[in-house]
Amino acid sequence: MTLKFNSMKKDQMLMKNFLLISLAALIGLTTYGTSFGAGSSDNDDSSSKEMVDVDYLNGKEEAYNGNYRAAIVYLKKSIENNPESADSYNLLGYSNRKLGNNEEAFTYYNKALEIDPRHKGTHEYLGKLYLNLKQPENAKKHLAKLDSICFFGCEEYTSLKEAIDGYGKNGTYRKY
Repeated sequence: MTLKFNSMKKDQMLMKNFLLISLAALIGLTTYGTSFGAGSSDNDDSSSKEMVDVDYLNGKEEAYNGNYRAAIVYLKKSIENNPESADSYNLLGYSNRKLGNNEEAFTYYNKALEIDPRHKGTHEYLGKLYLNLKQPENAKKHLAKLDSICFFGCEEYTSLKEAIDGYGKNGTYRKY
């Protein structure tokens, strides 16, 4: 009986040592990861810093607050710093569309789609521009494109679909 008891006690001690060593290793790795982590936000030489496009964010805010001229100024600055920003071109198109500058809107929307052919916002806004120009068939082409991009549906699809469904109801046309 004492032999069996000693064997159990030995197994318990081995298990306890294993758990303690595992815990110590885990604490060591966690401490190492936080002490010598992959780049500190205070490190000016860090190549992993994410650049925030303040001009784009300001332009977006101005556009969605109805300050289209101010938005255009910010968004053009954004493009100077990041000429491959489909989002900036899209909002430039949006702001110009809202100001009635349809040719400029087309130019910026087309540039956004050149950069990102699947840009949902651009397809939505281009569809709405076509509705403003009383070309619902062209708007429906962008709705079909959104349908293929948004496999499970998306806000842009729903918004354009509602605009198309409401287009010309009761002989009235809403400006989008």
